[in-house]
Amino acid sequence: MTQKEKQQLLSQIKSLIDNIPIEEQMAISQVKSTDKPQLLTIKECAEEISGLSEHTVRQLVAQNKLPYIRSGAGKRGKILINKSILLKYFEENI
Repeated sequence: MTQKEKQQLLSQIKSLIDNIPIEEQMAISQVKSTDKPQLLTIKECAEEISGLSEHTVRQLVAQNKLPYIRSGAGKRGKILINKSILLKYFEENI
């Protein structure tokens, strides 16, 4: 990408930002960027939802129905699941 193309791209972005209504700009600025996702282990997931077993959580992870992060190296790492995604999954599927 040449310097001229970069300048054109930046000017297009700036014009788009300038055209955002003031109300939306204020709403965007009020969004907290410090909100961190709460990650739960499989055991914590089972405790969070009444009647949910660890086995069921593991099955949902194995079937790729729940996104997860594996902390640690290899297959021995802990499986961590975002709490809000877990709750949303059960709200939509029950």
